[in-house]
Amino acid sequence: MKIMLANFAKMANDSGGLAKVTVAFANEMVRRGHEVLLAYMDENNGAFFYPIDETVKLNNLCWQQGRCVKFPLLMKLKREILRTFSAVKSRDVNDEYMQKYLMDEVRKILGEFKPEIIISSQPAASRLLLCDIGTAIPVITMSHGDPEDYFHTYPKGELPALGMSAACQVLLPSFAEPIKKRFPEEKVAVIGNVVPQYDEPADLAVEKSVHKIIFIGRLVKNHKRPHLLISAFAKLADEFPDWSVELWGADSNKVYTKSLKSLIADNNLTDRVFLKGVTKDIPQVLSKGDIFVLPSAYEGFGLSLAEGMSMGLPAVGYKNCAAVNELIVDGENGFLCDDGANPLADALRKLMENRELRIQMGKSARNSMEKYSADNIWKQWMQLINETVSGEKSND
Repeated sequence: MKIMLANFAKMANDSGGLAKVTVAFANEMVRRGHEVLLAYMDENNGAFFYPIDETVKLNNLCWQQGRCVKFPLLMKLKREILRTFSAVKSRDVNDEYMQKYLMDEVRKILGEFKPEIIISSQPAASRLLLCDIGTAIPVITMSHGDPEDYFHTYPKGELPALGMSAACQVLLPSFAEPIKKRFPEEKVAVIGNVVPQYDEPADLAVEKSVHKIIFIGRLVKNHKRPHLLISAFAKLADEFPDWSVELWGADSNKVYTKSLKSLIADNNLTDRVFLKGVTKDIPQVLSKGDIFVLPSAYEGFGLSLAEGMSMGLPAVGYKNCAAVNELIVDGENGFLCDDGANPLADALRKLMENRELRIQMGKSARNSMEKYSADNIWKQWMQLINETVSGEKSND
């Protein structure tokens, strides 16, 4: 089968979750014998952070006939001006750029590659394909977060593409409702992300001189909020001298990273809290941990959290954080707490002071991630793809 992946976003050296999911999808489809083309948008034409199978056809829409089709300066200025008034209107400029500069290249891809199905990573890509180009090729639109956001912060011109899609995929059961509410006849499939099933869990019972709290995610102030973990740990550091914190992830803003370093220094934690940067060996990092913490304000799935839980680490997050509050079952595989540093410190204390509880919840966390195994998730995807193309259920 010919499968086109339409991820109209950056891919070059991108260590984020969307890039990781996109590469994993492409690699799995070619492993199963399908022909795959990935179309993406990136003014940087460099290598991917995550290794992609060499048989995957790559088409960077921003590079055509050996030259970069850059986002015009006037459009950038327009977008920034509109951003101060409306996030929706600023996103409209992105769609305007794609319609004006990239649509012909997408048409060319459709004509030359002739995909039997298109997996779209965002409503903007689905809009270009279904509303602007008017392709008859079935499109499955993926959601990488809570689709409720679409109806508040995305351009209105993108929304009809959801109802025009052959199917919409969402990551968690609660995420199906926003689409079904607006498009009652739309097919919505709940398929989570693939979570690695590690052969050996972290050994939480072993004697060690230092126990570790692990955070993995971009250092983003209003999203991942690692500063809340630092502040919470500062309240516990004297009480638990044999504990440390490792923060793994790429800088998103130099000013914010500098503020994290200042927060660490101001609390005399330079030998207890560490900014470790990016890693390509997540299993190694997780295997040395004792607790996983994700203090995000919102999540689409929380892949790093799921990976930590699959390694057998009890987890802590906020009860008002979408996705996190579905992966963590409060009191079973970790704790969900109210927002803020103080509630986070209270939840951490329960685990830090009780090894047996950590072991018990760690086992539960590991078991709860089994439903996201590669076999389960790819079987669901192949069933959806085959049903969409031919109407026949897959036994793959």
